[in-house]
Amino acid sequence: MHPLTIRPSRDDDVAAITAIYAHHVLNGTGTFETDPPSADDMATRRADVLAKQLPYLVAERDGQVLGFAYCNWFKPRPAYRFSAEDSIYLADAARGQGVGSQLLAALSQAAEAAGVRKLIAVIGDSANAGSIGVHRAQGFAHVGVLKDCGWKFGQWRDVVLMEKSLGAGSTTAPE
Repeated sequence: MHPLTIRPSRDDDVAAITAIYAHHVLNGTGTFETDPPSADDMATRRADVLAKQLPYLVAERDGQVLGFAYCNWFKPRPAYRFSAEDSIYLADAARGQGVGSQLLAALSQAAEAAGVRKLIAVIGDSANAGSIGVHRAQGFAHVGVLKDCGWKFGQWRDVVLMEKSLGAGSTTAPE
């Protein structure tokens, strides 16, 4: 087995990204989407992130995409222009192998290089121990829970909020 490679996503990764995300939509509570988006939808979403000069990465081993991560601006208003929300999803077979931690570490570095000062995790379902643990291991701090704000699989789901300062964070003016 070759080592894991974290790299910028390419157009030809969209099919694997779509399949990984569809699995989470249909089987998990890490996303509150209920219908898997098409490959065209995922390509459009990826293009939107890249057009904002934000990172969209994949983890790959032996030519197989095992996960993807990206960040997008937290809110569209100008005052939020240094805060981004991260998203990270792994193929089911890649869970528990450190792939998520490596992917989130690389995303944090790439986000900082893009000028992000605050990375925010909006984690679907307070029972999502994997995502919460990966974020905690990468230096994210728990900042709150939005109780019962999503309805999926026949029950109410919480949203866990975590944050991580990047670079100088809020210790200096950004511009």
